[in-house]
Amino acid sequence: MIFLVVFLAFYLAWNLGANDVANSMGTSVGSKAVTLKQAIIIAGILEFTGAVLFGRAVSETLATGVTNPSLFASEPKVLLLGMVSVLLACGLWLQIATSFGLPVSSSHGVVGAIAGFSAVYAGINAVEWSTIGRITIGWILTPVISGVIAALFYSVVKRWILDQPNPLFQLREWIPWLSAILLTVFGVIVLPTVTQPVQAFVTNQLGINIPNHDISLVVGAIAISALTLYSWRQLALPNSSPLPVNREGLSNPIEQQLGRFQVVSACFVAFAHGSNDVGNAIAPLAAIVYINRTGSIPLNDFSIPFWIFILGGLGIVAGLAVMGKKVIATIGESIITLQPSSGFCAELATATTILVASRLGLPVSTSHALVGAVVGIGLLKDWKSISLQTVRSIGLAWIITIPITATLGAIIFISLRLLMESSQI
Repeated sequence: MIFLVVFLAFYLAWNLGANDVANSMGTSVGSKAVTLKQAIIIAGILEFTGAVLFGRAVSETLATGVTNPSLFASEPKVLLLGMVSVLLACGLWLQIATSFGLPVSSSHGVVGAIAGFSAVYAGINAVEWSTIGRITIGWILTPVISGVIAALFYSVVKRWILDQPNPLFQLREWIPWLSAILLTVFGVIVLPTVTQPVQAFVTNQLGINIPNHDISLVVGAIAISALTLYSWRQLALPNSSPLPVNREGLSNPIEQQLGRFQVVSACFVAFAHGSNDVGNAIAPLAAIVYINRTGSIPLNDFSIPFWIFILGGLGIVAGLAVMGKKVIATIGESIITLQPSSGFCAELATATTILVASRLGLPVSTSHALVGAVVGIGLLKDWKSISLQTVRSIGLAWIITIPITATLGAIIFISLRLLMESSQI
């Protein structure tokens, strides 16, 4: 039984890597800032790192927050069957969406499947509809906010760098500001958590009480300085590495330099995505392992073994490598034509949107934010360049994800439960 469940969790992680992780890297590959092979390496390392360092809370919430676990207190094995249904239902839907190259939200898929089996078992009141409502609000707001932010970022880059008589000189002047913006967005999310062990060591071992945000500011300042010095050095040595080739086949040193920034922003998006969404692949498995080990439902003492994160990370990287190309092509090439300047702005807007939504307590979807950012830039550049057919197909996939996975989860749960009851007769 456990072997089968582990296989299903790997299957879900595989399809999440092929779809959700792939779309988070789409703009970088589409703009030629990184190759597909490089995207796989970046995503593999940083998605896994983000999940391990920051994904525990998300995973624990998904396992216990969409439905009231106390409803299953008398029958923990029913919750176990429900989580098996989630693994299979969400994995199937992600595979179907990936086969058509459609980016969808794994968070919505997992939530829909959990709601589906919970409603079948204990009625519609078993579902935390407030959670579903927040997801709906996030689905509406995320692409709009991200699109506006991306358009603003790109308008600044275009006005003050790309359209200037000497854009290379202007880029050199703007490097400190771009570095500061890029690392500030990432630093506000990550540094306070990363520097907590440093603060604890300084306070407990040295007896010096330094606020955590001060340590974060120091680390951030060092990182900004390092990135700025590196970028200036690369501008001084424009021939130190091959220049990327744009859509017209011309080498462009401005796009080359902004491509380096996009590589960094792609790392940030992958890390942020890992911390928020990769838990979707492992939360059901973690709940199943807990129930199988303790014979009770996961409540306050619920925790996730480290080997489950490793399994999820391996599945994600494998799925991205084997099947991720279609979704990457949809995000990076099928909506509008991207270059590093626009791809960098799209990814920076995505990371910013995730941060703002998190501060407001709204659930977010990386795929929604990234698609919204790409469309926002397309509207600013030339709305006629946007493939409306692709956008409509993506929007339809977003809308039907929750009802489809809810239906699949309910059907699979009913089938498994009937199978279990018949085997006990």
